[in-house]
Amino acid sequence: MLREQLRRSPKGIPLLVLFPLAMVADFLWLIAAIRAESPWAIITAVLLLVLLGVMLGGFFRVAPNEAQVLQLFGRYVGSVREPGLHWDNPFFTKAKLSTRIRNFETTKLKVNDNHGNPIEIGTVVVWRVIDSAEASFEVDDYKNFVAVQSEAALRNLATGYPYDAHSEGEMSLSGNTADISERLRGEIQDRLGKAGVEVIEARISHLAYAQEIAAAMLQR
Repeated sequence: MLREQLRRSPKGIPLLVLFPLAMVADFLWLIAAIRAESPWAIITAVLLLVLLGVMLGGFFRVAPNEAQVLQLFGRYVGSVREPGLHWDNPFFTKAKLSTRIRNFETTKLKVNDNHGNPIEIGTVVVWRVIDSAEASFEVDDYKNFVAVQSEAALRNLATGYPYDAHSEGEMSLSGNTADISERLRGEIQDRLGKAGVEVIEARISHLAYAQEIAAAMLQR
């Protein structure tokens, strides 16, 4: 499993000043070489000007709560997390990945509880990316992975408990909300850990009997 490797790329501000100055100096050298009719000096000045132009492509920006995932010809070389302007190998490909806290709310799922009663249930999952390499390379689309696995974990948990407790000491979805939410968070975390995602909180946002039995259950 590929894990995140922090990379310390050079600060970009000093180089942003240095490169234009070097290009101006090289351009002046090129003019002097043309006037002196020196072929080797002209070729050297042109090649250096091209090289400086290519090196300008190495600048990139990292915002707060963001990571830039760097690759060289398909090989992962590290992630830059420190905010600011940076410079690195211009041949690196860079992919921006947000590490901000996000919310995901499932649709209202219809499942059968532990007693076979059809219920509707939904959850809100608070999550963030903590490993940019795993999120980028271990799964195809980490956002879709969060959505699918959260719903799968909710379905699995809902079928393991009754909506209402029918005996003393029995844990239920409606009567033990805090405990159920914590178990749900743990199950979702187990599924999302391989994608470099941390589940901060998972709580039940909707819980009700399905419409076809709601009136009968409420009357009971």
